[in-house]
Amino acid sequence: MTVLMKKLAISLLLCSLPACAQTVPAAASSAQSTVPVAVTQNADPSAQKARALLEKMIAALGGQSYLTFQTKTEQGRTYGFYQGQPTGSGTQFWRFWKFPDKDRTELTKKRDVIYIVNGDQGYEKTYKGTAAQEPDIQEDYLRRRTHSLEVVLRQWLKQPGTMLFYDGAATVEQKLADQVSIVNAQNDSVTIAIDQTNSLPIRRLFTYRDRTDKLKNEDAEVYGNFRMIEGVNTPLTISRMKNGLMTNQRFLNEVHYNVPMPESMFEAGVTYDPYKLSGPRR
Repeated sequence: MTVLMKKLAISLLLCSLPACAQTVPAAASSAQSTVPVAVTQNADPSAQKARALLEKMIAALGGQSYLTFQTKTEQGRTYGFYQGQPTGSGTQFWRFWKFPDKDRTELTKKRDVIYIVNGDQGYEKTYKGTAAQEPDIQEDYLRRRTHSLEVVLRQWLKQPGTMLFYDGAATVEQKLADQVSIVNAQNDSVTIAIDQTNSLPIRRLFTYRDRTDKLKNEDAEVYGNFRMIEGVNTPLTISRMKNGLMTNQRFLNEVHYNVPMPESMFEAGVTYDPYKLSGPRR
């Protein structure tokens, strides 16, 4: 398994954000709040502005269609980057995602390299068999999943102690945006840049400290080429950044929601240890 292929898999194994489109569906215009009352600071002006921006954003994403879809399938091409520069001609992929914690990605034309995440366990399937996912790759995936928009908007906002902050206006990806931070009871936060022209998310960003060197890192996703698909506004271009440098870019050709997926798609068992076969890593 090449290092490039593993890097592509890291970037693919994450719930992708259904994002912007030019119109808001009528069903999303309901007066009922889509930001749960568990969020505190209800009387704080900053929190009230943040709440209003989030409600508009959720409506623009598709409202209840966005908040309640349970599965998503993707087909497209993924490209890896190193130090901001492309590393190859890209790889075809097929992805199957089931909320909240199941993910399957198939790579190459033959679809013979498969990555599976079921709960907190990750697996890599090739012609050699099935191996446990490398710990650093799995840690990165779980961190991204925890900070994904699906988890933040569906779960964080319902948790007691979650707080909202309006961080002001900024230019993000050459667009005028309002920035909102969501901070949970564990003092973990995600900042969302919301397009001022259409109330749709431009970027999701969070920071974390590396477990080894303790340095602060910034993880971001940027969304573009938006289309309405089956009631959910979906970006067909997704760019991932680390500390300001692009690490991966995906171009989606086909997307579907709420496609039935059997649990067997996400079942896997380790059949070999690649490090016992090849010796310890240096």
